[in-house]
Amino acid sequence: MQKIWGTCQRWGVVLLMAVGFWLGQIGGAQAAMSEQAARNVLVNEQGDTLTLTRKDLTKGQRLFNDICAHCHAGGVTYTNPNVGLDTETLALATPPRNTVDAMVDYMKNPTTYDGEDEIYELHPSLRSTDIFPAMRGLTDPELRLIAGYILYEAQLKGIAWGGGKIYY
Repeated sequence: MQKIWGTCQRWGVVLLMAVGFWLGQIGGAQAAMSEQAARNVLVNEQGDTLTLTRKDLTKGQRLFNDICAHCHAGGVTYTNPNVGLDTETLALATPPRNTVDAMVDYMKNPTTYDGEDEIYELHPSLRSTDIFPAMRGLTDPELRLIAGYILYEAQLKGIAWGGGKIYY
């Protein structure tokens, strides 16, 4: 009887390990599909999308870290923590900044969150390269990579990227 019980225990352990492995594979596949879906970012208001390659994301991240992360580490806005780089906050800005084209436009001509005032003297932009030399020489393709990286992180991390806008 003890021999049968020992065999059942061993098979039970094997079965549990197999189920755990299978569940891990499903979770890993879901995470991979989620990451793949996040690499499709919205280009414009018409719904066109762009699939970012790992190389695009690496270069976009490097550019973001070199130029933007001083004030936007983790998608938070250092000067105004109520306005992050998460998807919802970007979509609610005026004009919305939740597409690659809109983000590139913002990096060229930044405005306040409500869109009423230009802030190129306060926020790095292509209009203020004399004040913010890190923006010098950035090309449209590089601006698109930065925007793509920001939107990728926003989609992948959700509210954890930037913290979201606080409403009073």
